[in-house]
Order: sequence, then C-alpha cells, then structure tokens
Amino acid sequence: MLTAVPMATPDFRAVYESEFRYVWNTLRRLGTRDRDLEDLCHEVFIVFYRTLDEYDAARPLKPWLFGISFRVCSDYRRRAGYRFEVPVDAHDPACQRPHADEQLVSEERRKLVLRALEALEIDRRAVFIMHDLDGHSMPEIAQVIDAPINTLYSRLRLARVQFQEVVRRLQGNKR
Repeated sequence: MLTAVPMATPDFRAVYESEFRYVWNTLRRLGTRDRDLEDLCHEVFIVFYRTLDEYDAARPLKPWLFGISFRVCSDYRRRAGYRFEVPVDAHDPACQRPHADEQLVSEERRKLVLRALEALEIDRRAVFIMHDLDGHSMPEIAQVIDAPINTLYSRLRLARVQFQEVVRRLQGNKR
C-alpha cells in the first residue's frame, strides 16, 4: 500500500538566493521604479516568508512568486507617492568597458521594452509577462491571477497587439 509523502516546505534562503533575480525582473516589468525595486523585492520575500505555510509544494514556485509580486506591485502603484511624484530620468555616465556601442543598443532595447510594458494595462501586462516573457502556461497563470482561461487569452491577445503598437510608435515606425 502506498502512503502519501508530505511535500517539504521550500527552504527560504535557497528560494531567496535562486529566485531574487526573477522577482527583481518581474517587479521591474510590472512597472516598479528602479529606486523602489530593492524595497519591493524584499517586501515580496517578506510576504513569501509569512505565507510559506500556505504554499502547495505540488505547484510550481515561480508563478506563486509572480502572484505575490503582482499584488505587492499593485499596492505600490496605489500609493500616493507613486501617483504624485514626478520621476526624473538620471543619465548614466558613459561606460568605459569595451563594446560600449553594443551595451548601449542592449540598454536602449531594454528601456524600450520596459516603456512598452508600462503602457499596458496592469492585468494585460501581468498575463503578457507571465506567458510571453516567463513562459508559464495558461493554467498556471489562471491559478495565480484567478481568472477564466478564455479571459486570460483575450488579455494576452490584446496585450500583444498593444505592445507591438507601442513599440512601433516609440521607434517612430508608424505603419
């Protein structure tokens, strides 16, 4: 007779060390300002730590972390400081490393993607990031976002169209 083996609770330190970069990038993609990334990233892991007992180890960890990141970022965007502060773009000094032109192109592309993501409605952006950038399946996304799969596919389709339009506009390639 087979007996059920209880799933082990993930080790906080191991998850923090292995998934910090993922959470950081997720928060950035969701529209967190660079100056707030570190604080919000730590906030995500505080929530993760507090809710570790509720985690179902049979489910993938990254979609769960995305859900926490999404909620933390949503709360962040509702704060008055986010809505009323006017961010000032800081100019980075010229890079002295070799192949600076390649780094510049890469940085410009990253900024273009982040600006295009910022133009998307937050619900569409979340589905777009999880599916197209992070590679999660729609059933995984549905568990995190708690929406019908058809609604999620609709959000993804609209996000893709809007993302492409914004990128074209930002690049000056109006078609």
